Amino acid sequence: MTDHSNKAWKTLHKDLGRVGQLERATQYVSRPLVAPGLALVFMMLVGIAAAVFIGQQPLGFVVVAAAIVGAYMAVNIGANDVANNMGPAVGAKALTLGGALVVAAICETAGALLAGGEVVGTVSRGIIAPESVAEPQIFIWAMFAALLAGALWINLATWIGAPVSTTHSIVGGVMGAGIAAAGFAAVNWGTMGRIAASWVVSPVLGGVIAALFLAFIKVKIIYVADRIAAARLWVPVLIGIMGGTFATYLSIKGLDKVIAISFGNAVLIGLAVAVVLTAVMRPVIRRQSTGLDNSKKSLKGLFAIPLVFSAALLSFAHGANDVANAVGPLAAIVHAIQAGGSADAVQIPLWVMAIGALGLSVGLILFGPKLIRMVGSEITRLNAMRAYCVALAAAMVVILASWLGLPVSSTHIAIGGIFGVGFFREWYHERVLNENRTDPAMPVEERKRRKVVRRAHFLTILAAWVVTVPMAATLSAGLFLLLNRIAL
Repeated sequence: MTDHSNKAWKTLHKDLGRVGQLERATQYVSRPLVAPGLALVFMMLVGIAAAVFIGQQPLGFVVVAAAIVGAYMAVNIGANDVANNMGPAVGAKALTLGGALVVAAICETAGALLAGGEVVGTVSRGIIAPESVAEPQIFIWAMFAALLAGALWINLATWIGAPVSTTHSIVGGVMGAGIAAAGFAAVNWGTMGRIAASWVVSPVLGGVIAALFLAFIKVKIIYVADRIAAARLWVPVLIGIMGGTFATYLSIKGLDKVIAISFGNAVLIGLAVAVVLTAVMRPVIRRQSTGLDNSKKSLKGLFAIPLVFSAALLSFAHGANDVANAVGPLAAIVHAIQAGGSADAVQIPLWVMAIGALGLSVGLILFGPKLIRMVGSEITRLNAMRAYCVALAAAMVVILASWLGLPVSSTHIAIGGIFGVGFFREWYHERVLNENRTDPAMPVEERKRRKVVRRAHFLTILAAWVVTVPMAATLSAGLFLLLNRIAL
């Protein structure tokens, strides 16, 4: 082969190498754009379907635009809120990330379609008085602005890795649009005061209950001489409590749209399920614990399957309840256009519910992994026992809040439970087990590493919670003024 041929081949190899590097660089740059692109395709398909469904109805373009924004809101709720249900199970390694996505997508969709709210307040559960925005055009733009502002805020929170309350986001959006449309007097400040109180009450209650259950597990099962015997006695009881709690939870929050169940009857159903499940699980736990060594690691497997079921049930109940945050304002817009004004309550059409249900699953699959990992492993280390305490605390606080009539956020409760478990572990190791984790002679980085709860995440999440309602309200007010000016 001549020198000229060798040079030609070398030149070709260099050019091909450059092309290969360019292709790899292009793939690396474009990979983060795949998920937003697919989400955009979903939103456009929703818009096309809404256009076909609505046809030539008056103000049909507004319904199509609202349907697209409703799909955007549902995607963001799926990306942010569902992590609270699946994060602990993934962090405890009871579920893989892929398994969690599949289980959550199925259960969220089933909850939204089978037990989702058929009736929703047109002004988001009494935040603003309907008579203050009685003019159809003002009401429509107020709901549109609230929906878009809530979605934008949740999108931003997901991007920075902060799990925020989607309920509070949409409430803030409705409040801001109501103030911009009719002044401060239009807002029901009593309801807003109760919501503000829930910012403190719900995470603290979640943290306290989760910590109490973890303390019980440590005292009665982990730090005893015969752990296996203790597990055979108490694990069936704990699983029974969890089953009974979720039976009550689903009776109140998940199935009330299918069949009316009073609070007292829901508690009786929960007690019956708890007794039966405890009896059923005794031989199961005895069989599972046969041959296990007397170590803490062996006990974790006994909580894995109940934890998977708890995550699935939480997702079902979440889909049944929080789908209204995505499509409630959309249903209100559709009703206002068709009926010529606002009303105290409206029916959510099936096609609107389908947008919310599909959007939750799309958002979860495309954007959920980031927050699932953060909730499951980056706030504090979770195993099956700790994650079990978080899931149980979340269900119990929602039941208690329903009984007391307090508006609470499932996000705040779950994250509060995780922080409660983490801070309890710090206290227990330092005060009860006398482990010195705050020795001034120890390097600062080593002291931080030994802290169970990541302080940076704690401050980020707390800040996001505090600013959710004012930020969503400000965004919504600005959007309402802009939309109303354009429409004039």
